[in-house]
Amino acid sequence: MEVSEIMTPNPERAEVTDTVRDALLKLMELDVRHLPIVDKTELVGMLSDRDLREFVIPMASDLEMVNTSDARFEHPISNLMKGDVISVHPETDVTEVIELMIDHRIGAVPVVQPSAGVLVGIVSYIDVIREAHEYFETL
Repeated sequence: MEVSEIMTPNPERAEVTDTVRDALLKLMELDVRHLPIVDKTELVGMLSDRDLREFVIPMASDLEMVNTSDARFEHPISNLMKGDVISVHPETDVTEVIELMIDHRIGAVPVVQPSAGVLVGIVSYIDVIREAHEYFETL
Protein backbone atom coordinates (compact mmCIF):
# COMPACT_ATOMS: atom_id res chain seq x y z
CA MET A 1 0.00 0.00 0.00
CA GLU A 2 1.28 3.47 -0.91
CA VAL A 3 1.35 6.51 1.37
CA SER A 4 -0.97 8.37 -1.02
CA GLU A 5 -3.74 5.93 -0.06
CA ILE A 6 -3.74 6.83 3.64
CA MET A 7 -2.23 10.32 3.87
CA THR A 8 -4.18 13.45 4.71
CA PRO A 9 -3.95 15.47 1.49
CA ASN A 10 -3.33 19.22 1.49
CA PRO A 11 -2.61 19.46 5.21
CA GLU A 12 -2.82 22.70 7.12
CA ARG A 13 0.54 24.40 7.26
CA ALA A 14 2.30 27.48 8.51
CA GLU A 15 4.54 29.82 6.56
CA VAL A 16 8.16 30.07 7.61
CA THR A 17 7.56 33.79 8.29
CA ASP A 18 4.62 33.16 10.67
CA THR A 19 5.17 33.92 14.33
CA VAL A 20 5.37 31.37 17.12
CA ARG A 21 1.99 32.77 18.28
CA ASP A 22 0.42 32.11 14.86
CA ALA A 23 1.65 28.51 14.85
CA LEU A 24 0.59 27.86 18.44
CA LEU A 25 -2.89 29.19 17.80
CA LYS A 26 -3.17 27.16 14.59
CA LEU A 27 -2.17 23.93 16.37
CA MET A 28 -4.72 24.59 19.11
CA GLU A 29 -7.49 25.65 16.71
CA LEU A 30 -7.01 22.63 14.46
CA ASP A 31 -6.42 20.27 17.39
CA VAL A 32 -3.43 18.69 15.66
CA ARG A 33 0.00 17.76 16.98
CA HIS A 34 2.14 18.43 13.90
CA LEU A 35 2.34 21.39 11.58
CA PRO A 36 4.41 21.41 8.39
CA ILE A 37 6.26 24.68 7.78
CA VAL A 38 6.56 25.86 4.19
CA ASP A 39 8.24 28.60 2.25
CA LYS A 40 5.45 29.29 -0.24
CA THR A 41 4.80 25.63 -1.19
CA GLU A 42 8.17 24.01 -0.43
CA LEU A 43 8.49 22.07 2.82
CA VAL A 44 11.22 23.63 4.99
CA GLY A 45 10.40 22.39 8.49
CA MET A 46 8.07 20.77 10.98
CA LEU A 47 6.68 21.96 14.26
CA SER A 48 5.19 19.66 16.84
CA ASP A 49 3.26 20.25 20.01
CA ARG A 50 6.32 18.80 21.76
CA ASP A 51 8.49 21.62 20.34
CA LEU A 52 6.01 24.17 21.65
CA ARG A 53 5.76 22.51 25.06
CA GLU A 54 9.54 22.74 25.42
CA PHE A 55 9.30 26.41 24.43
CA VAL A 56 6.53 27.27 26.90
CA ILE A 57 7.34 24.99 29.87
CA PRO A 58 8.76 27.87 31.91
CA MET A 59 5.51 29.78 31.33
CA ALA A 60 2.78 27.20 31.88
CA SER A 61 2.19 23.49 32.19
CA ASP A 62 -0.65 23.51 29.65
CA LEU A 63 -0.54 25.07 26.19
CA GLU A 64 -4.08 26.37 26.74
CA MET A 65 -2.87 28.40 29.75
CA VAL A 66 -0.02 30.18 27.97
CA ASN A 67 -0.04 33.96 27.93
CA THR A 68 0.69 34.58 24.25
CA SER A 69 1.27 38.27 24.85
CA ASP A 70 4.84 37.38 25.88
CA ALA A 71 7.25 39.01 23.39
CA ARG A 72 8.89 35.64 22.64
CA PHE A 73 5.74 34.66 20.74
CA GLU A 74 6.51 37.35 18.16
CA HIS A 75 9.63 35.49 16.99
CA PRO A 76 9.38 33.80 13.59
CA ILE A 77 8.50 30.13 13.69
CA SER A 78 11.78 29.43 11.87
CA ASN A 79 13.52 29.95 15.24
CA LEU A 80 11.60 27.05 16.77
CA MET A 81 10.83 24.59 13.96
CA LYS A 82 12.86 21.50 13.18
CA GLY A 83 14.52 22.10 9.82
CA ASP A 84 15.95 18.66 9.13
CA VAL A 85 12.64 17.10 8.07
CA ILE A 86 12.14 13.43 7.36
CA SER A 87 9.70 13.23 4.47
CA VAL A 88 8.43 10.68 1.98
CA HIS A 89 6.93 10.66 -1.51
CA PRO A 90 3.32 9.70 -2.31
CA GLU A 91 4.51 6.38 -3.79
CA THR A 92 6.42 5.35 -0.64
CA ASP A 93 5.24 2.09 0.89
CA VAL A 94 3.32 2.53 4.14
CA THR A 95 5.57 0.01 5.92
CA GLU A 96 8.53 2.31 5.25
CA VAL A 97 6.69 5.23 6.88
CA ILE A 98 5.88 3.08 9.91
CA GLU A 99 9.55 2.13 10.22
CA LEU A 100 10.56 5.81 10.01
CA MET A 101 8.06 6.72 12.74
CA ILE A 102 9.33 3.97 15.02
CA ASP A 103 13.05 4.51 14.35
CA HIS A 104 12.91 8.30 14.74
CA ARG A 105 10.16 8.40 17.39
CA ILE A 106 8.03 10.81 15.35
CA GLY A 107 4.27 10.96 15.08
CA ALA A 108 3.90 12.38 11.57
CA VAL A 109 5.75 12.41 8.27
CA PRO A 110 5.16 15.03 5.58
CA VAL A 111 4.57 13.84 2.02
CA VAL A 112 6.25 15.83 -0.75
CA GLN A 113 6.40 15.66 -4.52
CA PRO A 114 9.83 14.23 -5.37
CA SER A 115 10.85 16.80 -7.98
CA ALA A 116 10.05 20.08 -6.24
CA GLY A 117 9.73 19.32 -2.53
CA VAL A 118 6.16 20.65 -2.60
CA LEU A 119 4.08 19.57 0.37
CA VAL A 120 1.14 17.43 -0.81
CA GLY A 121 0.14 15.54 2.33
CA ILE A 122 1.00 14.26 5.77
CA VAL A 123 0.82 10.80 7.33
CA SER A 124 0.32 10.72 11.08
CA TYR A 125 0.21 7.82 13.47
CA ILE A 126 -3.57 8.32 13.50
CA ASP A 127 -3.73 7.66 9.73
CA VAL A 128 -1.72 4.46 10.23
CA ILE A 129 -3.88 3.30 13.14
CA ARG A 130 -7.07 4.08 11.21
CA GLU A 131 -5.87 1.94 8.30
CA ALA A 132 -4.82 -0.87 10.65
CA HIS A 133 -8.23 -0.74 12.33
CA GLU A 134 -10.01 -1.11 8.98
CA TYR A 135 -7.71 -4.01 8.09
CA PHE A 136 -8.33 -5.86 11.37
CA GLU A 137 -12.09 -5.35 11.12
CA THR A 138 -12.10 -7.35 7.90
CA LEU A 139 -10.43 -10.40 9.49
